[in-house]
Amino acid sequence: MKENEFSKITPEMQRLADLSSRHFTIDPSLYSKYDVKRGLRDINGKGVLVGLTEISEVCATKRIGDQIIPADGELFYRGYNVQDLISGIAPDSHFGFEESTFLLIFGKLPTDSELAEFTGQLSYFRSLPTSFVRDIIMKAPSQDMMNTLARSVLTLYSYDNKADDISIPNVLRQCMQLISLFPLLSVYGYQAYRHYHDGDSLFIHKPLPELSTAETILHILRPDSKYTPLEARLLDISLILHMEHGGGNNSTFTTHLISSSGTDTYSVVAASIGSLKGPRHGGANIKVVKMFEDMKEQINDWKSEDEVRAYLKAILNKEAFDHAGLIYGMGHAVYSLSDPRARIFRSYVERLSIEKGYDEEFGLYSMVERLAPQVIAEERKIYKGVSPNVDFYSGFVYRMLGLPLELYTPIFAIARIAGWSAHRLEELAYNSRIMRPAYMSVLNRRDYVPMNERMQEL
Repeated sequence: MKENEFSKITPEMQRLADLSSRHFTIDPSLYSKYDVKRGLRDINGKGVLVGLTEISEVCATKRIGDQIIPADGELFYRGYNVQDLISGIAPDSHFGFEESTFLLIFGKLPTDSELAEFTGQLSYFRSLPTSFVRDIIMKAPSQDMMNTLARSVLTLYSYDNKADDISIPNVLRQCMQLISLFPLLSVYGYQAYRHYHDGDSLFIHKPLPELSTAETILHILRPDSKYTPLEARLLDISLILHMEHGGGNNSTFTTHLISSSGTDTYSVVAASIGSLKGPRHGGANIKVVKMFEDMKEQINDWKSEDEVRAYLKAILNKEAFDHAGLIYGMGHAVYSLSDPRARIFRSYVERLSIEKGYDEEFGLYSMVERLAPQVIAEERKIYKGVSPNVDFYSGFVYRMLGLPLELYTPIFAIARIAGWSAHRLEELAYNSRIMRPAYMSVLNRRDYVPMNERMQEL
């Protein structure tokens, strides 16, 4: 097959697709009839309980007497409030992602010596196999960095002599290697793409052993490898806020699901990457950035509440932006009054906007943050409150840091691999059953029809 025909949809293929679509017609009312939790969520959006974990906790309610009422959201890693973890890294200015990764994997806050040993091991692992960049990353670069990342992870299987060993020590080693290598796999993949597809200069900076994960990303991405302390600090905080979010989010649940089959670490992580790639999950902040770019083109005065409100109403009425009827970055499946990650992020975002000269644009974000819940409440029937989620500000942060749009979701993966690793280890250590949820068939049984009696549908 010729290369330009590989992705071609022929007329015959279109007819087959039309035939197929006629037979995907489940009556929506049957979901209520059989009490099926679509999306593994009940009618109020609450997730169906499918497992137990000690790794993290997402809280959006509080109990007062016999009632459970909405509350400002809180996020806990191994029982510690994320707000406290981030506040704790400020006094001595060390970076927190590595410390939080240690906490997720080993269940305790590290001592100075434990953290030094752990970061030293991560630094040791931050080296790709000989010629991997040339033979794997540089060949057939993909326009989507998440696919590049998944391919690289699957290829690493071939370099591992104990790839299928799922003993805890070996899986821990594999996870720590992947945590170390994700920045290289992601950024080098982007550098290859921009060189071969955009004709830009190729930069492959070697990682420096003394740098944190956040610093490494900026060092190997930027042509001059330069960054300010605030830039590195804010990226570090972003990694902490994205590294874990309970066992039920789509990609982490994928980690548990695939791990339960007993397969290898590389297959599990590649599957989780595929889940995170989806625009309903890890790709949401890209939608936020594009929405704001469209907004800035459509309204004349960024400080006009009337113009901004009218634009937001147009979005909800499918008259603006992508006509999907969604104000991206607003609302969350769990949180109602507030997303703690967005709340924590906001003060740091404001500081960076002043340093970078984006204070006027930050004002627009702040206005949308305030007006969007009002507009949504006016235009929609909602069962719980609406507030900004972490994606509302993360894309803006990445834009101020000069990070390319193609790396927004891979940076999410660079953070979330820490959480995936902890959950994979937990699944292997505590559970011994393959996950097998039930699906109910709602199609009537039919008698076999001989070929010469079948009706043509194409």
